[in-house]
Amino acid sequence: MTTLSVKPGQRFTLPDWHTNSHLISADAERQRSASHQVRQEARALRNETNNQTKWDEHDNQTRLAERISSVNRWKETLDKCLADIDAEIDALAKVKEAAERALQAKNLPLDVSIECLTLRESRRAIDVVRDPVEEELHKEVKVIDKAKRQLQQRVNEAFEQLCLLQEARQQLSCDHRCKMEALEIDRVCLSLNVNSPNISFKVNPTRVPDGSTAPDEWEQNSQCNKERAEAEMKASTELREATVLAIAQTNNELEAQRVATEFALRKRIRDLERAYDELKWQEQNSLEEIAEMEEDIRRLEEDLRRKTQDLKVAHTRLEIRTYRPNMELCRDQVQYGLTDEVHQLEGTIRALKQKLAESQDALDALYRQLHHIQTDTGYKASSLVLDNKCMDSRRKLVVPAEKFVPEADTFNRTTNRALKNGQLELA
Repeated sequence: MTTLSVKPGQRFTLPDWHTNSHLISADAERQRSASHQVRQEARALRNETNNQTKWDEHDNQTRLAERISSVNRWKETLDKCLADIDAEIDALAKVKEAAERALQAKNLPLDVSIECLTLRESRRAIDVVRDPVEEELHKEVKVIDKAKRQLQQRVNEAFEQLCLLQEARQQLSCDHRCKMEALEIDRVCLSLNVNSPNISFKVNPTRVPDGSTAPDEWEQNSQCNKERAEAEMKASTELREATVLAIAQTNNELEAQRVATEFALRKRIRDLERAYDELKWQEQNSLEEIAEMEEDIRRLEEDLRRKTQDLKVAHTRLEIRTYRPNMELCRDQVQYGLTDEVHQLEGTIRALKQKLAESQDALDALYRQLHHIQTDTGYKASSLVLDNKCMDSRRKLVVPAEKFVPEADTFNRTTNRALKNGQLELA
């Protein structure tokens, strides 16, 4: 007779079965309640963070717009100030030129006065008297000297004021350029959104850059530049008025300039010509060195670009090899070789960059020296022109003395030649 097989294992009672069902139901209810709570908290967090993000973005958009408006107002103020200071520089330069012309215009009257005094020295016997004419001629020479000193002082003051105006203008121009760049940057920032290209994570974006200033310092800097420019323009206006008055006061006076001797002028011209030739030789050598340095810099930059591309290749190879599966991800000789190549390339790039920076510094120094040479060459050329003009002026002054021979027989050519020598001594 076949016996009924009994399945081995523990047997639970019916109350245990009901209890287990109740526990499962209770756990399900509790988990659904916890899940519902999490979902509600997540929705609240999403709403809160979305609102906070939108308001933060809106606030920063508003701040950017207000900042752009503030910088733009200062830019417009600087525009007006630059226009005013340019007009003042032009006006003062014209007054300075007028003063220089007035100063130069005193030369001929002084020459005439000295010529008259020289001619009167040729008087003989009882006619050699100190009469009112001679006293007026000496007085005229003193008045001319005084007028020249006054005009020269005004010219020097105008030159110094022009330098101050140019310095103030340079500060304004620098501030203006900075504000233009800041406007461009802030406008780009204002135009950015989540759909803008080229947005990415940055390294330590919340850092405070070196050289950062407070808004009060920023405002004060622009205000100081504006106030300085206005002060210099006010001083320039006063100087222009004083210079115009000085020109008007000395307009009817005689003036002149001491004439240098021909020997001194020729010697000075020879020295200037030698110096000019030396500077032109130095300029040519500097230009050749600059050309060679620029070519070397170009080659350094090309090598640096190639090494950078090589480094990208090595980086890419190392990165791709990190995706080898399982045991294939081993540090084989290729891995060591690529790592060494990266280190070698990084060192090479650092060395190339350092040498490129040194080359750029050397090139900048060459350009500064070339500028200095060219400036000095210009000075020498200007000095040569001025000294040659002085020689021409001296020859022109000699011609009238030779041509002017009185019709009376009071003076002969010997006397006239003596008068010319006497004029040179008085000059």
